[in-house]
Order: sequence, then C-alpha cells, then structure tokens
Amino acid sequence: MNVEEKKVKKINMLTLAFGIAFMPPIWAVVSPYIGVSTGAVALICAGLYVANGNKRADALKIAIGFLLGDLWAFIAVNVMGAMNFNPNAELYGTLFVLGGLAVIIGETFPKFIFVPSWLCGWAIGLTIMGPMKVAEIGSLPIQIGVSMIAGVVYVGIGVDALQKFLVKRLIKNS
Repeated sequence: MNVEEKKVKKINMLTLAFGIAFMPPIWAVVSPYIGVSTGAVALICAGLYVANGNKRADALKIAIGFLLGDLWAFIAVNVMGAMNFNPNAELYGTLFVLGGLAVIIGETFPKFIFVPSWLCGWAIGLTIMGPMKVAEIGSLPIQIGVSMIAGVVYVGIGVDALQKFLVKRLIKNS
C-alpha cells in the first residue's frame, strides 16, 4: 500500500469514526423526548444497512423488511398469548409458521422486501416484546418501528452521507 492509499484509508477510518461518534448519540439523546424508549434498535438496523453495503437503492426495502419484522413480532406475541397449552410447542409452532411465511412472502416480492431485515426486525421485536404480556406492550411496536426507520435513514444513510461529504472535502483540500 503506497502513501496515498494509506492516507485515504486513514481519512476513511477517521471520518467514519467521527460520523459514528457524532450522529447516533444525537438519536440516543433525542429519542426519549419524542416518546421512543427503543432508541438502541436504530443501531442494530443501521448495522444491517451497512452490512448490505450502504446501498441507498435498498434502503426502502430494508426499512419495509424491518417494519414487517416488527409486525411479525407483534403478531407472534399475540398468537402465543392467545394459546394456552405447552409454551415450548406454542413458541416452536408460531416461529415455524411465521418464519416460513416471512421467507415465502419476502422472496416472492424481493423488489419490495429485504428478507434479512424482516427476520432481523422480527428478532428485535421478539427480544423486546416477547417477555411481556400482550396487555403491557402498548405503543412499543410503533416505538420499535420508528427506531428501525431512524436506523436505516438517519444513522445508516446519514452517517454514510456525512462520511462521503467529509472524505470528499478532506481529500480535495489535501
């Protein structure tokens, strides 16, 4: 690696570090003030967006997948809350049916739904809502959904845009 490549690599690293240090904490501070207690969900969702290569063209279908996962978690908790037999059988059956349907639906409409975000969103929702009684859930599905969108748009796209802007300025000025 030559000196110029090392310099660009260092600029990329430092601008990404700045973007991550700067933007997500703003969401962490602001989210409770807008009634969202699930702010950390945004970081998980941004992580999947980044793992997909920061592809803005996929942002909408990633967000749709997350929201469907949130809905799936809400449905699963309600279905399991309505059943009254063996909890392990309830869990297995619910996950079996909903997991299979998520993949079939998502893969049938891949232009609109990113299946990994659907499954990840479902896991996020189950992690938060699963231990609760249905009557205790309240607005959590909405809060989770808002955090998911913030993760893709504000943290994912936002940090990427800030980093690209800074890299362009720093390389141009050096």
